Amino acid sequence: MSKKKKSSSTHGKIPRVKINIKQKLRLHFQNRPNESFSFSQVVKHLKIREGKSKEFIKELLFKMEAERQLHRGPDGRWITALEPTYYEGTVDHVNPKFAYIMVASLTDDIWVKSKDLNFAIHGDIVNIQITRSAKASQRPEGRVISIVKRAKNEFVGRLEVSQKFGFVVLNSRNIYFDVMVYPQKFKKATHNDKVLVKIDKWPNKENNSPLGSITHVLGKAGENNTEIHAIMAEYDLPFKFSKKIEGAADFIPSVISKEEINKRRDFRKEITFTIDPHDAKDFDDALSIKKLKNGNIEVGIHIADVSYYVTPNSLLDKEAFERATSVYLVDRTIPMLPEKLSNALCSLRPKEEKLTFSAVFEINHQGKVFDKWFGRTVIYSDQRFTYEDAQKIIEGNAGDYQEEILLLNDLAGKIREQRFVNGAVNFESVEVNFRLDEKGKPLEVIPKERKEAHKMIEEFMLLANREVATFIFDRGELKQSENSLPFVYRVHNDPDPEKLDNFSKFASRFGYKLLTYGGISKNLNKLLGDIKGKPEQNVLESIAIRSMAKARYTTDPKRHFGLAFEHYTHFTSPIRRYPDIMVHRLLWDYLEGGKIPEKEIIEQRCMHSSEREKRAAEAERTSIKFKQVEFMSELLGETFEGIVSGVTEWGLFVEISATKCEGMIRIADIDCDQFQYDEKQYRIVGRRTGKIISLGDEIHVKVMKTDIDRRTIDLLWIEK
Repeated sequence: MSKKKKSSSTHGKIPRVKINIKQKLRLHFQNRPNESFSFSQVVKHLKIREGKSKEFIKELLFKMEAERQLHRGPDGRWITALEPTYYEGTVDHVNPKFAYIMVASLTDDIWVKSKDLNFAIHGDIVNIQITRSAKASQRPEGRVISIVKRAKNEFVGRLEVSQKFGFVVLNSRNIYFDVMVYPQKFKKATHNDKVLVKIDKWPNKENNSPLGSITHVLGKAGENNTEIHAIMAEYDLPFKFSKKIEGAADFIPSVISKEEINKRRDFRKEITFTIDPHDAKDFDDALSIKKLKNGNIEVGIHIADVSYYVTPNSLLDKEAFERATSVYLVDRTIPMLPEKLSNALCSLRPKEEKLTFSAVFEINHQGKVFDKWFGRTVIYSDQRFTYEDAQKIIEGNAGDYQEEILLLNDLAGKIREQRFVNGAVNFESVEVNFRLDEKGKPLEVIPKERKEAHKMIEEFMLLANREVATFIFDRGELKQSENSLPFVYRVHNDPDPEKLDNFSKFASRFGYKLLTYGGISKNLNKLLGDIKGKPEQNVLESIAIRSMAKARYTTDPKRHFGLAFEHYTHFTSPIRRYPDIMVHRLLWDYLEGGKIPEKEIIEQRCMHSSEREKRAAEAERTSIKFKQVEFMSELLGETFEGIVSGVTEWGLFVEISATKCEGMIRIADIDCDQFQYDEKQYRIVGRRTGKIISLGDEIHVKVMKTDIDRRTIDLLWIEK
């Protein structure tokens, strides 16, 4: 029996090519809502050359007209009747040529040429239209239709004066225009001053430069105070407290009443001390220790009772909420609370009675918690230790409270060991300090060193944070009502599989293997252990951290991936973090049977705190980058060893091993060959010589140029 031939008929189906043409035609009109086109213009725009396809286009045009998707004017030209589809998103202007628009409802960011941004800038919220759908290896493309909300209207920059006008060269690395200012709007600023400029008129098709007015003169560019003030203005950080706020703090009595002391659990006779950095001015946590008759140890973690002094909806509370966090720039702190509170009333200074909110635990010698208590207390700190003092005792030197410090360190070690067994990730990225002269000039870059004393304090703070969160969650569960006790949780989602896979490929360039399945925490810890002390440690740890989700505050009691805690909060730093004040208030209300607050209000405050935390972190990083650039500006012409930490189509990022400062080698500046970018292999390849520079390579570089305004370091590759 012969087989029937397969029919070649496409009856009932439109060939694939025609489906594509139909989509293109619809998009063509939809993305040009006010333009009309003749048949020949449509064919030309769609790049149609084949006769049958042209006929199909003509059929479609008439069909769309019949379906009232198009209108045809007296001149025979078609114009759309379709409503265009717009998306709202945020501009991420990554380089002068293009930007990405991040849209919450879309999987992919939308790629937009700078000329199609419609003068939107980095951070603006915009309405965007997709002009080309995503392809296999490309993102969707689009253009900005309108600007919904400007991210900023004031910017920091350096004034350059010419004969008839001036330009403010902006500090931001994500904004690619200067602001034109006429002399009558200089506000006494002179050439090379750092200023704050307000945009009076945004650019348009006739004028590519915005017009502005100088509102504040920050000082001469390059001077320490000027540059730090510029960073503060750039991130909209407060310069000082108002007289009203200072007055409200001064009004608080300094003496603790006997009546208040009698309401609290008294720890004044227990051995208690603080351990903090040598230059700390506020001490918001203390440890007490007592041996119990059953052989266990009572450890008290005592936290400054800021919520006693800062009452809800007071002037101080509103200011603390607005700031949400203290900000630690290289040469100064921008505190959340006025000095009378942060450095005096709430600071757990030695030999003074202080009001505290405490988490007290009964722990055995294996680090297991048997009992816990939370409540308001009064303490008397016997001694103030620096981390260096405590470390010397841990390393075997004699000192006050030697037995207590050694016992606490042993307990902390047991608790930490169990935390890693449970799946905590051992992130310890390298951070830097600077030794500054009296004018703020950096004399030395010093990598921060985390020793056992730091880890001991950290472990007890983690214990208190975890147990407070667990206590509230469990108490809410007992009420058998979902979200019955709204609370401030600190959550850290599991890493995104795609980002983790990208990091795995990145690490493989350095010769390391990261399995992305089966116990990711264990696999990450192995890799982090393998790179410890290696030249590539800082680069890989930084990329690993960027591959992880960002921790945030929320009322949703999810787990904390990095710490491997089912529930976690921030209880231990109310002098410098507003969420900790919220936690103290909520915990006390729930202990006392107070009124349960609205979850939505708590969530809004969590979101605000997370945003302020992000702003603070960015400002802190910028101040470090400024000092790194300033430090390297004294080393122009010097040659250093470095490691290739990033590869892009326009250059190589290199971290200088000796100073942990990162600069860039521009591919255009390498004159020994013409190098091509190999995106898949994270490398550049010389066309003539075949020389290869790959991610992770150790190379020699010369410091060629530094730019304080842009906070950049230009390097040159030196062959050796």
